[in-house]
Parts: sequence; structure tokens; C-alpha cells
Amino acid sequence: MKIEPFAVEQWMNEFELRCTYNLAETCVASLTVAELLDLAGGPADLLAQLLPMKLTYGAIEGSDRLRAAIAHFYMNKQSQDVLVAHGAIGANALVYQALVGPKDRVVSVVPTYQQHYSIPESLGAEVVRLPLQAAEGYLPNLDRLAALVTPGTRLISFTNPNNPTGALMDAAYLQQIVAIADRVGAYVLCDEVYRGTTQVGDALTPSIADLYARGIAVGSMSKAFSLAGLRLGWICGPREVLKAVEVHRDYSTISVGMIDDLFAALALEHADAILARSRRIVRTNLTVLAAWVASEPGISWVKPVAGTTTLLHYANDLPSREFCIRLLEQTGVFFTPGSAFGLEGCVRVGYANSPSILAEGLERTRPFLRSLGL
Repeated sequence: MKIEPFAVEQWMNEFELRCTYNLAETCVASLTVAELLDLAGGPADLLAQLLPMKLTYGAIEGSDRLRAAIAHFYMNKQSQDVLVAHGAIGANALVYQALVGPKDRVVSVVPTYQQHYSIPESLGAEVVRLPLQAAEGYLPNLDRLAALVTPGTRLISFTNPNNPTGALMDAAYLQQIVAIADRVGAYVLCDEVYRGTTQVGDALTPSIADLYARGIAVGSMSKAFSLAGLRLGWICGPREVLKAVEVHRDYSTISVGMIDDLFAALALEHADAILARSRRIVRTNLTVLAAWVASEPGISWVKPVAGTTTLLHYANDLPSREFCIRLLEQTGVFFTPGSAFGLEGCVRVGYANSPSILAEGLERTRPFLRSLGL
């Protein structure tokens, strides 16, 4: 199977360990084990749960405890509607492997995480991309989407909240996409790893799994829950889809680690405290970023309403990869080039890291912008 190099991951692999101020990070500032236990009320019996644990493969689909905790984040879902995977990256890959084959039509809303077009392309599918536009608030143009979703379309995919723009589709918007998909019997795969990081309100944004019978939601412990080190994600969707996924999962995943499963369950059982911390970080940091953007005449954006990332457009012809490499070499500040998403004239910035790293990184970027005449 031939597949395109994963541009964002290749960029991270090449440069991330060389930076001082990581503004390419997309996870809300990671929790230590001590911080997790503190947010979970310091469960006194954790050691008693760990010490007798026999480190076998564990529950193949994920423990009943974990899947029940995940199901709680959806309406009228049970543990049988959830399958655990190695991160959202593993979950997405399994969905495509299970549902998509040669000559299937897949409509992918871009920019997005590269899995959502490169994997189906590698499987021989006809992938049609719907580009988001800044002038439309980076929300899918529904008329163009409807024109692309022709009879026989197998699947529509997107991220919500969107990576990299931070745009968010509400329930009414999603319902219109559901109507377009339902007209031709297409599945809808929604990568929801940033769910829970809105700028306004504490309620979770609607999930496609709750709005559509053929809706497939993918989630993760990495972004909003600050626990990327667990490498744990999940799929919530139709049971017949999960059964099809299980066939492929047996060849690649078997089970997640039992300790990862336990810590993920503990975190999700105390999600209110963890998500409150995440929202506090992203809201405080976005205020800092917004003030910085307002003070930089050569920078423009569509202010994000959710997630942990945004696109910053710069008024210069310098290719985005060269922009980011020069910035890193001269200042130690690390952005992600727009070229990793098939875009130019912009960079992706993650604003959910430590507030001090964000503030210092932005301040050190100012003289670099001046050197470009911005």
C-alpha cells in the first residue's frame, strides 16, 4: 500500500525537539500523573487497583468501565456502541480500513488532519476535497458539499472543532450535513478530538454520533483531556460499523494497555474537572493570542471559537515552510507551516500550551516579523 508522507507528523518529527517555545503543540498542556490524581480527588485505592493487576492483553474492545465512561459523553449510547483504539489516529485508520475500498467516493472537508484524505486515497478511493474558506468563517459551504455528495458516496469526513482553523459547526449546521449524507446513504465520520474546548459555555458540542444513524464519532484522551501519553482513543458509532472495524483491529491493535485503560477511565469519570482546566487554559491563552494578533499589522486571522489551534495569515510571499524554519532557527519559536495542510501564506499556531511559553514565544516572534517587513 502506497501512501503520502504525513506532512504534519513529518514536520513534528524533524523539528519539534529542536525548539524552545513550542507553539505547534495541539494538546492542552499535558497533565502529570499527580495532577490527574489531584483532579480526580486523589483516589486512595489507585495503588490497590494497580498492584494486583496482571498485565495481560486485557479487554480487547476496552474495559467495560472505560467504554461506559466514554458512552456517557453521548446521548442514549451504551458501552456496546464504543470501541477503544490506539489513539484517535488508530481509530480513524480503522474506520477507513473497514468502510472504504477501491473506487468508493469519499468527500473530505479540508484543511483537516491528513488521515482524512491520504488514507482513503491509499485504499484506492476517489477522494473529493471541499476546501474551507476564510471568508465563510471556515465552515463548509453546504451548497458545494451537496453538489459533491453524489449517489454512491460512501463517506463524508471532517473535524469538528476543525483542525487547524478552530471553526465549529453547531447542531443545526451538522443537521444540514446529515440531510445531505442521508439523501445518498453515506456515512459521516467526524473527528471530534477537540470536543470540550469551546470558548463559550461548558456544555459539550453536539456529536455526529447522536445526530445521525450512520454517524461515526472519533474521540481521544490527547487533546481536550491532556493525556496524550496514554495513546488512547475510541470510536462511537453504529454497531455494524464497530463489528467491521473489529475485523481489521485484530490485525493491528488487539487491545490497548491495561494501565492506559485504567487511567483513561479514571480521567473520564472526573471529566468535569479536567475539561474545566482545559477550558480555562484555552480561553486565557486565546485572549493573549488575540491581543498579539491585534497588535501585528502584518498578521490576520479568523478568530477560533473552539479547539486549540488557529491559522495566522501573514502578508508576505515567503513560503510557509521557510517562514517556520527561519523563525525556529532565529528565535527558538516553533509554528507549523500552512504547507503541511496544503496551504500557503499562513501558519498554524497552537495556543493551549503553558501560558508563559505562549506569551514568550509570541513576543520573540515580533522582531522576526519586523525582519520580513511585516
